[in-house]
Amino acid sequence: MGSQEVSNVDWQGKHVTVAGLGVSGIPAARALHERGALVTVVNDGDDERSRAQAAELEALGITVRLGDGDTLPGSTELVVTAPGWKPGKPLFTAAAEAGVPVWGDVELAWRLRGQDGREPAPWLAVTGTNGKTTTVRMLASILEAAGLRTAAVGNIGVSLLDAVLGDETYDVLAVELSSYQLHWAPSLRAHSGAVLNLAPDHLDWHGSMAGYAADKGRIYEGNRVACVYNAQDAATEDLVREADVEEGCRAIGFTLGTPGPSQLGVVDGILVDRAFVADRQEQAQELAETSDVNPSAPHNIANALAAAALARAFGVPPKAVRDGLRAFRPDAHRIEHVADVSGVTYIDDSKATNTHAAEASLASYDPIVWIAGGLAKGATFDELVTGAAKRLKGVVLMGADRALIREALARHAPEVPVADLDRTDTGAMSAAVREAARLAGPGDTVLLAPACASMDMFVNYNKRGEAFADAVRELADESA
Repeated sequence: MGSQEVSNVDWQGKHVTVAGLGVSGIPAARALHERGALVTVVNDGDDERSRAQAAELEALGITVRLGDGDTLPGSTELVVTAPGWKPGKPLFTAAAEAGVPVWGDVELAWRLRGQDGREPAPWLAVTGTNGKTTTVRMLASILEAAGLRTAAVGNIGVSLLDAVLGDETYDVLAVELSSYQLHWAPSLRAHSGAVLNLAPDHLDWHGSMAGYAADKGRIYEGNRVACVYNAQDAATEDLVREADVEEGCRAIGFTLGTPGPSQLGVVDGILVDRAFVADRQEQAQELAETSDVNPSAPHNIANALAAAALARAFGVPPKAVRDGLRAFRPDAHRIEHVADVSGVTYIDDSKATNTHAAEASLASYDPIVWIAGGLAKGATFDELVTGAAKRLKGVVLMGADRALIREALARHAPEVPVADLDRTDTGAMSAAVREAARLAGPGDTVLLAPACASMDMFVNYNKRGEAFADAVRELADESA
C-alpha cells in the first residue's frame, strides 16, 4: 500500500475480534462497530473495572468475553490487539493457524485514516528506547510554531484512532510509537521516521535484542522523505540500511558533534542543519542555541536534533525550530529541577526507568549523589556504574533489586559511599532524600535516576517522582 493511499476495507458484517479492553481496545471496538463490523472483545481480566467497561460496550451491541483472552472466536476474520499482548499468546497462535491477520491499534488507525473523505494527515513517527515522548512533544511544538495544525499522539497516551477519526483536521501528526505498536503495524508508511537510540529493553516480550531492534526498524519501512537516525548509535543507522523506503527518501543523521553532510549537529553551542540546505557540502543552517533546549542536558539536545530533523523533513523553516524549542516545556519527572537546598541541587528523573535512560541522566551532572533502585526487569548495572563512577560522590539505594546495583558499585566504584535502605514503606523516599542530603555538599547534585521500574514501591514513576519532590520540599522548609 502506498504511503498516502487510503485503505478501503468493507467493514459491514466483518467478524472482528478485539483483544483487550483499555486505552486502545475500547476505541477500536467502538470504531469498528460504528462501521458495521460484528465485534467481539476478549479480555484476560474479569474484575470490576473490566465488567463496567464491558457493560458500556454491550449496551452498544458489542459482544464482550471476559476472563478468556486466549481462545479465538470461531468466526473471526481479523484480530485487532492491544499493543502489549505478547506475540506468543495462544490467541495469536490460533489466528496464525487459521490464516487470520492480526493488527494493532496503530495499524487500524493507519487503515481507517481518510475513509471519511478528508485528506489524511502525514505521520512524522518517532521510536527509540528512551526519549520518545519528549521528542514527539518537541516536534509538535516546532510544527505548531510553524503554524501547522498538529497533535502529539500514539504511545504518548493520546489515541491515534481518536486523532484519525475525530472532528479535528490536522496538517500533520507527531506520532510516538512503541516497539509493541510497531510489531503489530505491518502496513504503516510514515512520511518520515526516527529511531532515537537502541538499548536492551522489553526483551521478554520480543524474545531477543534482534527481535526488538527489528520491530523498532519497522518505523522506516516505506518512508517517503527522511529516515532519521542517531549518528552516535550505529545500530540505528543499520536499521536504515535494512529498510525498504520510497525512492528519493534520504538517511538523515543527528549528532552531538559537528555534523557532516546530510546531518544535524552542534557547533559552538548552536544546533545546525547540514541536511536540508541547498549545498550540503558547503552550507550549514543555524536552527537554535543549545540554551533554547529545556533542559539542555546532552541527551535532551539529541532529542531536539531528532525533532528538528523530522520537522525540517516536513519543510518547516529554521525560525520555527527555534521558536518551538523555546516554547517547549518538558513533562514532569524528566530531569526536572525540584529545588536548591543549602547549595545542593535536587533533580527528579524518576522517568529513568532503565539503565540507558539513567546513563544519559548521570552524564548530565557532576558531582552526583545518586538515588537508585527498584525493579531491575532483568537489567545488569556494571556498564552503567563503570561509566558513572568518577562522577559519583555517594549513592543511596532503595527498592527490591537494589542489591544488583550495590554489587556493581562494589566491583567498579568501591570507594563511593553507599547508603542501603532496607525498607519499602511510604516514608522510604523521605529517608532516601535525607541520606542523600547527608552525603551531599554545596555544588553537588542529588539525582533521582533509579535505572529501575517503580512498581515494587510505587504505582508508577510519576508517584515515585512526586514522593521525591515532596521529600525535597520538606527538606527545604526545614532549612529555610
